Amino acid sequence: MRYELTAELLTGNALIDSEHRQLFAAINNLMEECEKGRGRDFIAQTSKFLLDYVAKHFSDEEKLQVSSKYPGYPAHKTFHEGYKKNLAQTVKEIETNGATIASLGKLNSVVAVLISHIRREDKNLAAHVKKTHG
Repeated sequence: MRYELTAELLTGNALIDSEHRQLFAAINNLMEECEKGRGRDFIAQTSKFLLDYVAKHFSDEEKLQVSSKYPGYPAHKTFHEGYKKNLAQTVKEIETNGATIASLGKLNSVVAVLISHIRREDKNLAAHVKKTHG
């Protein structure tokens, strides 16, 4: 399954959308390598990228929230913290056990949570930023 930033997931904020595209590309790349049987060779660099990237992306979003006085900031930050932990656990499981059907299924579940978050929360954030920053 490939992840794409469809129209319903676009926030209208150039920074957020470009970062979401990069994140989806990294996850898609990892999945493709796993399907080719090269997941173990590829997982270390991809997992480091994903963890670093999610930390940077969430930090960028949080800066936008603070600068725009986004009222949903506390809940959004709490989600980010929990998500980083879940992603780290999932990546560690893939590193430890290899790219099993179960571990890749778990990664898909973690990505599905992010997509749901983008669809609701990130779109709300982008609308708020646009309204306050023009």
